[in-house]
Amino acid sequence: MLESLRTDPTFHPSPRLAMEAEPERIAYTALLSPDASRPDALAVVDVDPASPTYGTVLHRVDMPNKGDEFHHFGWNACSSALSPMSGHAFLKRRYLVVPGLRSSRVYILDTHPDPVRPTIARVIEPEEVTRKTGYSRPHTVHCGPEGLYISTVGGGGTDGMDGPPGVFLMDCKSFEVMGKWEIDRGPQKLHYDFWWNLPRDYMVSSEWALPPQIENGIVAEDLLANRYGHRLHFWELSARRHVQTIDLGENHQMALEVRPAHDPAREYGFVGVCIDTTNLEASIWTWWREGGQFHAKKTAVVSPEPADPAVLPPLLKGFGAVPPLISDIDLSLDDRFLYVACWGTGELRQYDVTDPMSPKLAGSVRIGGIAKHTPHPNGSAFGGGPQMTEISRDGKRVYFTNSLYSKWDAQFYPDGVPGRQVMCNVGANGGIELDNKFCVDFGAEYGAHQIRLQGGDCSTDSFCYSSA
Repeated sequence: MLESLRTDPTFHPSPRLAMEAEPERIAYTALLSPDASRPDALAVVDVDPASPTYGTVLHRVDMPNKGDEFHHFGWNACSSALSPMSGHAFLKRRYLVVPGLRSSRVYILDTHPDPVRPTIARVIEPEEVTRKTGYSRPHTVHCGPEGLYISTVGGGGTDGMDGPPGVFLMDCKSFEVMGKWEIDRGPQKLHYDFWWNLPRDYMVSSEWALPPQIENGIVAEDLLANRYGHRLHFWELSARRHVQTIDLGENHQMALEVRPAHDPAREYGFVGVCIDTTNLEASIWTWWREGGQFHAKKTAVVSPEPADPAVLPPLLKGFGAVPPLISDIDLSLDDRFLYVACWGTGELRQYDVTDPMSPKLAGSVRIGGIAKHTPHPNGSAFGGGPQMTEISRDGKRVYFTNSLYSKWDAQFYPDGVPGRQVMCNVGANGGIELDNKFCVDFGAEYGAHQIRLQGGDCSTDSFCYSSA
């Protein structure tokens, strides 16, 4: 009884205190079946360098259904439960909430009593999600002070086109679907990622595309006509009300991951833009609040790289170049380093964002890539490029996988993207280097997507108190 009343030791009031916690020993990685011939799965990976099984899969949980397309997943509870407004002070970081982006099904996996061998505790079928929310295609999971928030990229109907997508709430203990979050959505019609500053009471969301523009691969005609998402939306969190839109310019297609500063005293954050249709560049934008209004500015660009059309997939042959295709960004807990995954060119970039308005390139590694196919330092092949990125709490390790979305993988990497997970070590003053000993091979039958670290990581937890 007393144990249930203790605050979870993996919850931390501030980012600095989280950085001082013990390092992760296992990672959970979402695996997807590229051709839906087998169920998707969750892999448990040994990330303890002192372990004799370091860099191997300790266990795999296969799902009971096919065609889920695992993408992003999260914990049932995190450091946001320490909010002074929280009604759930004694939650535990116990369950992984794993949505199927294609199926709209949501799995609840219990990591207790053995975190190495999670079990399926509950399956929430797509009919329940749509009936209670009007949404489909769940994408991003964030644990908030009062429950679970899940963003979607589809509305109702079989094709996900019946109404706009949005965010729905789920009870973090019973996992009952409560309903849609928005009371006043304003002009928001597309959705993708979202995150917040809890004490400052605002949320920011971004835009990807509608289901028909995603599920059968990228629609080149829509991309060149600038019909993918290119706006940021800002919300009053407690009122569940849209307050402002910033259009980054219609040529800045696919404004994807949003990463607010972890320290809630800092009112800024970053968003990655996948591609500029005028020049194939990718870019990083800094957004901030000043004088009660939000602003955004392009603060870094990554240029395309010339390539022989003979080595390019049909989608890119006419351009004679490889676009960087920023597909993920992640921010270290000290708000110092921003990691930028360039899935097209096969580069993971590290920027020093101590000055958020002037990111400085501090490190880079190359692996995979549409044209270069750079192998891992251990000599093994690496399909795809750096994709979903996760940073250890202490900022010393950066893990990443290589699959974006099964149909998009096939378009840009027609030779296939066998699932891989690798890790970079981070220098004390910046710089990154791939770890020769850590290269997890999930096999050609799986793609590898999001990673979650035991005890929390840099894209999981929201903090309510400033670092001292």
